[in-house]
Amino acid sequence: MSFWDNFWNIIWLFFWSFAFIAYLFALFSIISDLFRDHKLNGWWKALWILFLIFVPFLTALVYLIARGPGMAERSQKEARQVQSATDQYIRQVAAASPADEIAKAKALLDAGTINQAEFDHLKSVALGHQAAAGAHAAPAAPAAPA
Repeated sequence: MSFWDNFWNIIWLFFWSFAFIAYLFALFSIISDLFRDHKLNGWWKALWILFLIFVPFLTALVYLIARGPGMAERSQKEARQVQSATDQYIRQVAAASPADEIAKAKALLDAGTINQAEFDHLKSVALGHQAAAGAHAAPAAPAAPA
């Protein structure tokens, strides 16, 4: 075998490897789209999967032509839902700002749930002055000499 025969064999190997990997990407995209579509009946999903198994290339081509535009819409919709859920989770677990904590304490004070001293303590804690809150207390009177 000459050098050029080996060279073209390597080129063909790369080409078919690329085509196979591209097909796998398309196949996984189609399968994920099938399960993402809530409007499609379960029997239709099963039928698409069966055809993808037994007549893979033709079924993938037909699916991409028939349902291709909807794939992008469903993908964008899911991405928005995931982003919304992530944002909501971050808001839940993120610590509240000092202004939020003080506003909550003020609402409790206005409702009569806590008194002014408790409000002042919560405010100092929210502002990070826990040590300073104890320093505002009056010092104890010294003991009288005997």
